[in-house]
Amino acid sequence: MRYAIVIEKAEQNYAAYVPDLPGCVATGKTVKETETQIQEAIEFHLHGMREDNLSIPEPSSRVEYIEVAT
Repeated sequence: MRYAIVIEKAEQNYAAYVPDLPGCVATGKTVKETETQIQEAIEFHLHGMREDNLSIPEPSSRVEYIEVAT
């Protein structure tokens, strides 16, 4: 499965979340570290859902960029 993630810059690190998996979050000192951490978090989150016999949501979020004049 391929889930969309959002990475945001915080004051001293980066934070990521998965819109299709509420509660699945990760942080890191760099974007690369945050990407690695959120991938591990997704795998762990899905594993826990399977153990709890919960249905795994299909990825449904899309990411697009819109240009605007500034």
